Formats: sequence, structure tokens, C-alpha cells
Amino acid sequence: MTVVAEELITEIEFELPKGYVDSDGTLHRSGTMRLATAADEIYPLKDPRVQNWPAYLIVILLSRVVTRLGGLSDINPGVIEGLFSEDLAHLQDLYNRVNGLTPHLVESTCPHCGHSLTVDVPLLGG
Repeated sequence: MTVVAEELITEIEFELPKGYVDSDGTLHRSGTMRLATAADEIYPLKDPRVQNWPAYLIVILLSRVVTRLGGLSDINPGVIEGLFSEDLAHLQDLYNRVNGLTPHLVESTCPHCGHSLTVDVPLLGG
């Protein structure tokens, strides 16, 4: 018997809602993000910018996993810092979705009153 594994998609293309404007005034909207590795999540924790300001973690994470943004040759924390808030939120949401980090919603029924409700089941460690 031959078992054929499904193809694992490791890169996702995206389009930013607003786009990044570089120092020359060029707008960059389309890009590619790869799946995060354990190293992508662990190594930034050693970064002094993250240790001094934990909210900076997403900037470092995205600079590691965004592999292409328009015609830019280097995606670094400065590029991520220069994104408009809507674009940063868009990439953060994409990161969470493609890496399986979105909350899981479960439809449930109250055993006492029979009322249907949606329950947000937190992620492990959340």
C-alpha cells in the first residue's frame, strides 16, 4: 500500500490593506509569509527590545516570517515598525491564523436552560 502525504503549504501570499511606503515613496502591498518555527517564537524572547517591552515581540516575529513585501530586499524590524496600524493588525491576524493560534469557538448548549451559545476555548498556555 502506498500512502501519499498531503502537500504542506509553508508560505502564504497576502495583500496589505494600506501598504508599506518606503523611503523613496514606493508603495509595497503584496507579500509572502512563511509558517513560523519554534526558533521564530523562542529566539526573539532573548532580544533586549522584547525584554524591555514585551509588545515588541510581534515586530520581531513578523520580521522573521514575512519573506517578501513588494520589491523590498530586506524585511527587518524597521520595516514592520513602519507599517500602518491596520496593516500590522492584518499581518498579526494572518500570523495567528496560518500558525493555528486563533481561538477555537465551540457551539454549546446550556444543560440547565437549553440556551445555545458560542464559547471561546482558550489556547493552551493562554
